[in-house]
Amino acid sequence: MGPAGEPVEAVFREERGRLLALLAARFGDLDLAEEVTAEALLAAVETWPRSGVPREPLAWLATTARRKALDRIRRDATLATKLATLHADADPARRTEPVPEHEHIPDDRLQLMFACCHPALDLDTQTGLTLRYIAGLSTAEIAQAFLVPPATMAQRLTRGKRKIQQSRIPFRVPGPDELEGRLGLVLHVVYLIFTEGYAATGHHDLVRCDLVDEAIRLTRILHRLMPGEPRVTGLLALMLLTDARRQARVDGHGIAVSLEDQDRGLWDTSMIDEGARLTTQALRHHPPNSWSVQAAIAALHDEAPSAQETDWRQVRLLYDELFALTPTPVVALNRAITISWHEGPQAGLDHLEALADEPGLARQHHWHAARGHTLARLGRHTAAAEAYRRASELAQTPAEIAYLSSRAEEYTTPG
Repeated sequence: MGPAGEPVEAVFREERGRLLALLAARFGDLDLAEEVTAEALLAAVETWPRSGVPREPLAWLATTARRKALDRIRRDATLATKLATLHADADPARRTEPVPEHEHIPDDRLQLMFACCHPALDLDTQTGLTLRYIAGLSTAEIAQAFLVPPATMAQRLTRGKRKIQQSRIPFRVPGPDELEGRLGLVLHVVYLIFTEGYAATGHHDLVRCDLVDEAIRLTRILHRLMPGEPRVTGLLALMLLTDARRQARVDGHGIAVSLEDQDRGLWDTSMIDEGARLTTQALRHHPPNSWSVQAAIAALHDEAPSAQETDWRQVRLLYDELFALTPTPVVALNRAITISWHEGPQAGLDHLEALADEPGLARQHHWHAARGHTLARLGRHTAAAEAYRRASELAQTPAEIAYLSSRAEEYTTPG
């Protein structure tokens, strides 16, 4: 798109999700909403170079898209069926009258996010729909993130849209009786997007910056729409504190760098400051939630001058609390690593060995890498080399494989 289209690109990036959510909520049809959103943007490309960018471009797009949607419905042979899908509480005037000012346009992205993450849909579909309709990623980009062919992802998204339509999944924020579980699912989906970007599986780069950035953007949207919700605040804090280390996670040769060895001067202090501030806000609410506890752990790591100077006692206490909230194998693994720093490598190894029968851990490189690091600290270099070698076989990115292989070689006893 040339210079004439640059304003449209900016609006598309910043407002496409809001416009699409507005139309989906009014018409109850994701296909229709997506089609008329694209048509409205095309109309802007054709009109704005001649007439100038309107003072309120989103209002212009919303009015244009609404009119196109109503025209389509009127032309549709199944008008009655289409009209039956409209929400009973929707105001007809809001569907037909132009909206004069940007701030008067309701932000329905939260409603759309809850629809995309409805429990009637499977987790992969929830994640794909969220990336497509809230983050605005293309089908090809989502397929790349899931390591599936674009045609497979297109079918998955189509089935998800059909399920929303046929099951009459509502575009609304759940009431208080449903919100606890439903919000947890939304946050889980967004965090899955973040973690896939932070440690990309099957990708040549360790970090998928596009996915990390989109996950943070999605969480910022949630935070703006639900500013008093401590789980949202805690998740945003956790993402910022974690992503603040991005520039130090891979060295100049493309090899992953462990947290212990990272150049902390490369960490983003502005993200750390914002994350720490949000962590404090989230922890003011009692009882604490798992996101705020994880953010507190990340803040202790980020604020420490070095790994050795980290307040490991406090980290250990927080992991004890986190394990009480979410007793998963991954939390148990991180708790064992913390114990190795707080109580010594032998205590840490004992806790790691106790997790040896966890199938989810044994098939991933993290447990083997942690065991290799702990064995090396105990001076058991041959066993450490074997653990690192096994970890390198299970790792999925070149950066991690290179790091783990170098550790295995470092501790291999010369023949």
